[in-house]
Amino acid sequence: MHSKNAINEFAVFGSPPAFGQPLHVGRPNLGDRARLVERLNDILDRRWLTNDGPYVREFEQRIAELTGAKHAIAVSNGTTGLEIAFRAAGLAGEIIVPSFTFVATVHALHWLGIKPIFCDIDPATHCLDPDRIEALITPRTTGILGVHVWGRPCEIERLQAIADRHGLKLLFDAAHALGCSYRGRKVGQFGLAEIFSFHATKFLNSFEGGAIVTNDDALADKLRLMRNFGFSGYDRIDDAGINGKMHEFSAAAGLTNLESVAEFIADNRRNYESYRDELRSIPGLSLLEYDERERCNYQYVVVEVDEAACQVGRDFLAEVLWAENVLARRYFYPGCHRVEPYRSLYPDASDRLPATESVAERVLLLPTGSTIEAAEIRAICEILRTAVRQGPELTRRLKAQPLRFVNVV
Repeated sequence: MHSKNAINEFAVFGSPPAFGQPLHVGRPNLGDRARLVERLNDILDRRWLTNDGPYVREFEQRIAELTGAKHAIAVSNGTTGLEIAFRAAGLAGEIIVPSFTFVATVHALHWLGIKPIFCDIDPATHCLDPDRIEALITPRTTGILGVHVWGRPCEIERLQAIADRHGLKLLFDAAHALGCSYRGRKVGQFGLAEIFSFHATKFLNSFEGGAIVTNDDALADKLRLMRNFGFSGYDRIDDAGINGKMHEFSAAAGLTNLESVAEFIADNRRNYESYRDELRSIPGLSLLEYDERERCNYQYVVVEVDEAACQVGRDFLAEVLWAENVLARRYFYPGCHRVEPYRSLYPDASDRLPATESVAERVLLLPTGSTIEAAEIRAICEILRTAVRQGPELTRRLKAQPLRFVNVV
């Protein structure tokens, strides 16, 4: 690593980068490799590769135990899980959803012909603002889809009260929130169903995969039908389904990583605390904090950039970091409502999303996970400290040259 004590030493102006290899926001965590290989060899020996194999069933049981849900239905990925859950729940017409989320949340609705009604977020929590929901409900509204952004749960009780009052179904995109809790109860026990992702970038991954969890017996039966073409027996089909099954290799990876999940969370928490200690002295950079009273996976290190206070914009900081091989991310910029096809379909959506647009312009995620060291965190924060200390000059120089990195973040 190269120290960066002056902006003339920044790679964006021609110096060598601070890091020889890229540091990612979510480089995959890996558990016990030998145990994983043992499981993979067992799969190959028994030649049961997919179709509800023993590792999938075990993984489902472990996820149900971890979340406290009655049923866990493993699926090929989180996006497919969303689509199957929406279809099985009978969602149609219009669904109220935040725009400040990964685009897959909204794509899953759009693919099923459901109209997303974008609702603003609470700028403090980054989750759906319950005070904004009821004004958006129409006779075509069939549900509310909350997103537990950064693993910090939505205001679940208020959302459930709204859903009950209007006869709506409430589901949650819980892709960020495995291992987290709300008022002492584990995420996975709320709404009609919650959907998790085990993508490679999640702190618990199955290479690729997801799960739908629910306490509703009838819904669980329907979910199992729909993820396997509608088959209820060897040659009996009871519903229109798709191929949304998780295969045995993903389940083996998920089980192996579950055995190390406490270590992954401990690593994330250590990193979060290191960033908190380093960033508190840098004006204009605010670390999004987690509620220490609740369970949390500390999966994301989220910084909000106050351009007026630090005298350099979020995008310029991202440009500096990327040049140094620190691949910070502008999640979820610019908001789903400002990307296609939603930008063209709902051109007026931004009028009711001021908090969403403000937060999307401020947020910057920093690298964390089991592969990053404390010395690397200190070096990242030193880059940020130098950038802010010389913010006006850095801004002047970056405005004079084209941005090479930030437009691909």
